[in-house]
Amino acid sequence: MTVTSLAPAPSRTTEYKVTGVRVLRSEWAKFWSLRSSWITLGVAVFLLVLFGTIASYTYSPDAAGTGGPGPGGGSGDSTAVSLALTGVPFASLAIGVLGVLLSAGEYSTGMIRSTLTAVPRRLPVLWSKTAVIGPVALVLSTVGALAAFLLGTPGLDGEKIALSLGDDGVLRSLAGAGVYLGLVAVFGVALGVLIRSSAGAIAALVGILLILPGLALLLPDSLYDSINPYFPGNAGSAVYALHQSSDALSPGAGLAVFAGWVALTLAGAAFRLVKSDA
Repeated sequence: MTVTSLAPAPSRTTEYKVTGVRVLRSEWAKFWSLRSSWITLGVAVFLLVLFGTIASYTYSPDAAGTGGPGPGGGSGDSTAVSLALTGVPFASLAIGVLGVLLSAGEYSTGMIRSTLTAVPRRLPVLWSKTAVIGPVALVLSTVGALAAFLLGTPGLDGEKIALSLGDDGVLRSLAGAGVYLGLVAVFGVALGVLIRSSAGAIAALVGILLILPGLALLLPDSLYDSINPYFPGNAGSAVYALHQSSDALSPGAGLAVFAGWVALTLAGAAFRLVKSDA
C-alpha cells in the first residue's frame, strides 16, 4: 500500500505596501488619538476668540494708541479687524507648540524609531505630519477669527472703527489669520524634526516669532528699517493686517516671505531626517 503524503499548503502572508495615503492615515489617527491635540487646538481657538472679543468690548478711542498685540494694535490705527485678531499672537504660540509636540514628541518618547521602521523612506512621515496639522489649524483658526469678529461687532456699535464682513478687506484679513496660523503649525513641525527636542524647538519658536523682532531694535536704525519687515513674525502679521503700514510688507508679500521661512525650515528638517539617525 502506497502512502501519499500531501505537501503543506504554502502560507499566505499579506504584504502591505507603504504608500503616501497610508502614512497620511496613520498620522491622522495618531494626531487625533492624542489628548494634547484636542486640548491645544481648543486652547488656541479659545484664546483667539477670548482676546478678540475682550479687545472689542473694551475699546476706547482715547486709549487706541495703547492697544494690545496684533496688526495695528498699538499704533493708534486700530480697526474692528485688528481688535478681533488681538489674540493671534497667543494662538500662534499654542498652535506652534502643538506642531512641535507632533514631531519632536516622538523623539522624546522614542516612538520615532517605530515610525521610521514602518516608513523606511522617512520623508513621507514629515509630509504627512504637515499635511495633517496644517489644514486643521487653518480651518479652526479661520473659524475662530470669524467668531472673534462677529462676537466683538456689537461691542463696537456706533464707533468709527466699526466694520462689517462685507467691507473691503475684512474677509481677506480674517482668512489671512487662518493661513498664518496654519503655516505656524507647519513651522512648529519643521522645528521639531530639525531640533529633535520639544523644549529646544519651543524655545526656538518663541524666539523666532516674538523675541527676534525685539532684539533687532539693537541694530542701527538704517539696518533695522531694511530687515525688520522680513523677520518671520513681522512678515506673518502682515498677512492678516487690514491696512498696510509704511514699515510693513503688503499681505501678499508677507505671505510669500513667511511661507519662504517655513519652506526653508522644512527643507532643513527633511535633510536632517534623511541623513541623521533617529
